[in-house]
Amino acid sequence: MNIELRGIAAPEGWPAHGCRCASCTRLRAAGVRHEPFTAVVDGRPLDDLPRTRIPGGHDVHGPCGGRALVAAAPGAAPEPGDGVEYDAVLLDLVGSPEHLGYLRRVGAATSKTEVMAVHVDHRISSPAELERRMAFWEAPQEGPHRTLLLGGARSGKSAEAELRLAACPEVLYVATGPVNDDDAEWNERVTAHRLRRPAWWRTAETTDLAGVLETATGAVLVDGIGTWLAAAMDEAAAWDDPALVQPLLDDLVAAWRTTRARVVAVSDEVGLSLVPATPSGRAFRDMLGQINRLLAAESEDAALVVAGRVTELA
Repeated sequence: MNIELRGIAAPEGWPAHGCRCASCTRLRAAGVRHEPFTAVVDGRPLDDLPRTRIPGGHDVHGPCGGRALVAAAPGAAPEPGDGVEYDAVLLDLVGSPEHLGYLRRVGAATSKTEVMAVHVDHRISSPAELERRMAFWEAPQEGPHRTLLLGGARSGKSAEAELRLAACPEVLYVATGPVNDDDAEWNERVTAHRLRRPAWWRTAETTDLAGVLETATGAVLVDGIGTWLAAAMDEAAAWDDPALVQPLLDDLVAAWRTTRARVVAVSDEVGLSLVPATPSGRAFRDMLGQINRLLAAESEDAALVVAGRVTELA
C-alpha cells in the first residue's frame, strides 16, 4: 500500500490563520506551512476510495487491496474492524498517541503496519517535536532498552515517560511510592497520574524493583527511583549509615543491566537543589546522585526534563 501524504495538518492548516500561539508563530517565522490532511493511495486520492464509516473515522480499501484505518478529524480515535490487520493507520497521534497502543494491543496494527500522523496542529510545538515523538512510537516495542529521565519536582518528567511508552500495546507501570490513605495531597497526585494513563496499562505498587526488572519482558515504566531509594534506606536502616543500602543499589543496577524489558525510569535530579539541612537528607541526596549515575551509565538513553522541555544527554 503506497500512501503519499499531500498534507498532514488539521482543517485550518498549521500554522492556523491568525493564531498567535508559539507553535504557529514559530512556523510562520520560518516560512513553513502544513496544509490540511489529504493523501494519495496507490495513485488515487484517498477521498475517492471505497470506505466504511466507523466510529471515529473510516476503514479505507486501497485500489491494490490494502486497507487503512483513518481518523476522521482531530481528536477522533477510529475503532478497527473485528479481526482486521491494517496495512496503514493514519491517526491523530498528537492528540491520542495511546490509541496506537490500543490498536497494537487488539492486533489491528502490527510491526508491518505503516504508521502516519495526521490532523497535526498547534497542539504540538514544532515539526521537530513531532519527529522526536514518532521515533519513540515507531521504535520496537520490546527490549532490552533502558531510558533514564531526570528532572526536578513538577518538571514534566513523568508525563514524558508516559509519552515515550504511549504507543506500546502492554505497559507495566511500577509505582514505587508509599500508599498512605492519610495523605490527601499525595493521593491526589497518584490519582492524577492514574487518570492520565491508558486504562489497559497494568500497575504494580512495589519496592521490589530489581525483581520486576529481572522478570519483565515488555514495556515497563518506573516512577520513580527516588521513592524506591527512600524505601530501600528504610529497609536497610541506612539513614544513619548510608553504606548499609549499597547491596540493594547493587542489586538494582545488576537487574537494570540485564533486564529484557523496554524500561523508562523517572528519577529526581538532585544536583541543582539546595544542600539539605540534615545529615539524613544529605545522605539521601548523595545516594540518589550515585544511583542516577550508575543507571545512566547502563542506559541506552538518558534525558533531562526542565519545564516540560527535554534535553537528551549524550
